[in-house]
Amino acid sequence: MKTTKINKKYTILISKIKSIKIQGAENIAKAGIQAYLLNPTKESQKEILSLRSTEPLLQNSIKTISLSKNKEKIATTILNEIRDSHNHISKHAFKLIKDDMKIYTHCHSSTVIDILKYAKKHKKNFTVYTTEVEPLRQGRMTARELSKLGINVIIGPDLAAEELLKQCDLFLFGADAFTKTAVYNKIGTHTLCKIAKNYNVPRFSCGISLKITNKVKTEQRKGKEVWDERNKRIRPVYPAFDKTSYTLLTGIISEFGIKKPKEFTKLTKQK
Repeated sequence: MKTTKINKKYTILISKIKSIKIQGAENIAKAGIQAYLLNPTKESQKEILSLRSTEPLLQNSIKTISLSKNKEKIATTILNEIRDSHNHISKHAFKLIKDDMKIYTHCHSSTVIDILKYAKKHKKNFTVYTTEVEPLRQGRMTARELSKLGINVIIGPDLAAEELLKQCDLFLFGADAFTKTAVYNKIGTHTLCKIAKNYNVPRFSCGISLKITNKVKTEQRKGKEVWDERNKRIRPVYPAFDKTSYTLLTGIISEFGIKKPKEFTKLTKQK
C-alpha cells in the first residue's frame, strides 16, 4: 500500500511538470527533486531529466543528488541554496527599485515575484507592467499573484508589449538557463530586450547561478497547445523559449549581486 501511494505521488508530479501545471525553473526543480526522492532509480532519473530540456536547474539538481550516498541530505542542501539565493537576489535587486517606478516583467518568474514582494514589503511604491503571454497566459498568473500582494499591475495583450515597455523605467525578467554567452527564457524575451534597449530601459535577467550550463536544448512544446486545429494544411508551432545574447542585457542579478554578464559567468566558474 505504501509503495502504491509513493508511485501515485511520483506519477502525479511527473504529469504536472510535463503538462506545465508546475511552472518556473525553481518550482520545476523542487517538484523534480521531490519526485526523484520518491523513486530514486536510474529509470526515474532518466524520465525526470527528459521532462523539460531547457531547465538546467532541474538537471543539475537531480544529477548531483543521484551521485550522493545521502540523497535526502544533498536534496535539502540544494533546496536551502535555492531559498537563500532567492533572498539574496531580492535584496540586491531592491537597490534598483525606486518609488513611483514603472517596472516591466515578462511571463511568470518566481524570482521576480520574490523581488517585487520584497520591495513592496519594504515600502516601495511602484507599478508593474506586463502582457498576457499566450498561449498559457502566464502573464495573468503574474498579475494575480502581484495584486494579492497589494501591487498595482497594468496588463495588456502581447502585441501591446512595445507600447507598455517604452513607458517603463526597468525591465526585470527571470531565467531558465544561463550559458557563457546568453540567457534562455520564455519566448519573447529576446524581442523585449531589443525593444527595451531601443528605449534605454535597463534590462536585468534574475536567477540563481545553479542555472548555468554549457549547452541548452531549447524545448519545443506541442503545437496543439497553441491551436488544436485538425487541419492538414495548418501546422501550429510553439517554440516555448528563446535565446538572448548578453550583449542585450544591462546585467544579471544573482546571489552574487548585480553583475555584468562576464563577471557573472566568471563567478559561476569559481563556485
